[in-house]
Amino acid sequence: MIEFNQVGKTYSNGFQALKDVNLKIEQGEFVAIIGLSGAGKSTLLRTINRMHDITEGTLTVDGVNVMGLRGKALRRFRRRIGMIFQSFNLVTRTRVINNVLMSKVPDLPFFKALFGIFPKKDKLEALEALDKVGILDKAFVRADQLSGGQQQRVALARTLAQNPQIILADEPVASLDPVTAKQVMGDFLRINKEMNITILLNIHHVDLALQYAGRVVGIRAGRIVYDGPASEVTQEILDEIYEGKTEEEAVG
Repeated sequence: MIEFNQVGKTYSNGFQALKDVNLKIEQGEFVAIIGLSGAGKSTLLRTINRMHDITEGTLTVDGVNVMGLRGKALRRFRRRIGMIFQSFNLVTRTRVINNVLMSKVPDLPFFKALFGIFPKKDKLEALEALDKVGILDKAFVRADQLSGGQQQRVALARTLAQNPQIILADEPVASLDPVTAKQVMGDFLRINKEMNITILLNIHHVDLALQYAGRVVGIRAGRIVYDGPASEVTQEILDEIYEGKTEEEAVG
């Protein structure tokens, strides 16, 4: 379980990105975080794996105080949490399977990591991860020969190969066309259901959030103004989250 208790985040320039956040997320939930640009969506997501440190309150994952982790303990903790970005973060000039195997590097001895020597078990797990996202046939293709949607699937496979309990996705479909975005969201939903992996994603496409996520968290100016089932989100709630702006105005 992920639990935010009176969490705040203030950056060094004085900007308060999160204010008095109280939130509980159970294992296996699929949660979409929505809100205006600058509302605190990415900050909220990135505090979970300590990419950003909170400045107030407590944040725990499975009862562990995230801010109390240091060194090896923090690295081990982060291994349980996959992270997917809008920009895919692939090494495009190498093969797809090599990109997936990058998730195994922290577990290798230094010499093997340096020369990319992976055991058969890791290679099989990488292929299995690619199969789970439907692009096993692309395993030995260079990543720069794939479409944007296929590259995001490689990023998802790379995350799956580390056997995470939680996947954080920061605007994972923002750069994809509508058809491909739905396909990738479908991958997230299927993985969530079949593998019981907790998924939290920031998304500016409200329609996709409501269609695929089971729960929606709406943030406005660093505060949570809605937290509930996606099926219960009304236009009145969206007006509260987005200050009455249209989706195009909200993301533009």
